[in-house]
Amino acid sequence: MGSPLKIVPLDVEWRTCDASPQCVGVAAGPYARCLAHLGPAEVEEVLRGLAPGQGVDLRGTSLDEDLLTRVLDAVRHRLGRARFDRARFTGPARFGEVVFTGDATFDSARFDRLASFFGTRFTRNVSFGEARFRREFSMHGSRVRGHGAFDHARFGSDALFGEARFGRDASFRGAEFHGFAAFDGATFDGDAIFRGARFRRALSLRAAACGGTAGFEGVRFHGPAYLGPMRVGRRLSLAEARAFAALSMDTGGCRVDMRAADFGGRFAARLSDAEVDLREATLSGPAALTRHAGRLRVTSLDRLDAPALTLTGADLRACGLGELLRPEGLRLTGCLFARTPPGVRLGLRWPPIRWWTRRRVLADEHAWRGWSTGERAADPGRLAVLYERLRPAVDDARTSSDFRFGAMEMRRLASPPGRARLLLSLYWLACGYGLRIGRTLGWVAVAAAVTAGALCWMAAHPALRPVGHPPPTPSAHRPAVPPPAVHRLITLAR
Repeated sequence: MGSPLKIVPLDVEWRTCDASPQCVGVAAGPYARCLAHLGPAEVEEVLRGLAPGQGVDLRGTSLDEDLLTRVLDAVRHRLGRARFDRARFTGPARFGEVVFTGDATFDSARFDRLASFFGTRFTRNVSFGEARFRREFSMHGSRVRGHGAFDHARFGSDALFGEARFGRDASFRGAEFHGFAAFDGATFDGDAIFRGARFRRALSLRAAACGGTAGFEGVRFHGPAYLGPMRVGRRLSLAEARAFAALSMDTGGCRVDMRAADFGGRFAARLSDAEVDLREATLSGPAALTRHAGRLRVTSLDRLDAPALTLTGADLRACGLGELLRPEGLRLTGCLFARTPPGVRLGLRWPPIRWWTRRRVLADEHAWRGWSTGERAADPGRLAVLYERLRPAVDDARTSSDFRFGAMEMRRLASPPGRARLLLSLYWLACGYGLRIGRTLGWVAVAAAVTAGALCWMAAHPALRPVGHPPPTPSAHRPAVPPPAVHRLITLAR
């Protein structure tokens, strides 16, 4: 009877084991079978041929704990080029303190029990693409001098990367974390890419550092996520990410991109020297962005949907608020706004000489008046409504007063020429819509000065007094008669 038909997967590029049609283990040495199907003497012969720093090829091989331990002992825990693609580890896989002097690949490998790389050193690149970890996985304290790839890997339990260091980029594209994912104290000298990853439970990046970009585009956070305190060199991206639980962020010195993000739970960001883009984002739960140190510059809030968002210490001088979907849900504490230009300006329109009282204005009005190079098409009527809706959001009485002034000013400019605009213009000219008491006092002072000047001038020019009918003066018609007592004294003196 001939040997059974062997079906080999099309993507397998090595000579597979002849012991079983289902076995895809690479043939070991001169044998036509994989290491797992060799006899004890044959295994010993293969292991004797290994030396420290030598490469091993165990692709597709099924390895229990004892066989893996014997292989690592044969090379004295120092491997060269290591190939474990499609390998299956039926027992605990303990690679702790092992040194890989060449590239190490575990693509599509299966780990049925614990996978421990605690303190392992990879002097070149390592890849776990599409690997499956049914139990715990640990790279705590490991060192990867080259690239680390975990694309589309599946972690069935906790994944521990605490204090690990990646000398270049680390990629977790499309990875699934079904347990707790810990990157506390991890260091990524290059980029840390988690694009499209899924975190079913909690994620922690406390005290982590990324020299390049930390990319969480399209990530799904089903459990709480703690992104920091962490240091990011260039950009932290959460574009199109979704969070179904609480999300906390603490970073600085980078750009923070949250365009089209959707956070359903509580969101809190503590940022330092950062630029934030919240365009088209949705923050359904209580949300807060707080400046911790340095500068917190918000670049865009266009079409942001946030029923309860608090901005503390944010720089909004170049950020338009006209496209906010819920301006009444905004709370602004200690924020910076644009201001009217100082000094006197000359123009071609009437009046040719203009100057503005110093007040805080929205970036939308700044762009509409041509004070900045914004491309946003503003409408005075919409700006008046926006000022009114944002006025209760600010915590500063002076800013609230400036917003009220801005609302009245935009309402005046939006009114068509006629009686209403005339009355608003007189209201503005007389007392600044009731908000500029100094202007009222100035007009009173001018009126008093004019009146006093007129009275002084009239006193200095009696010929110009109005003609009247003054009562007759007694001395003008008869001589004055002294009183009787005075008359007697005069007589005796004579």
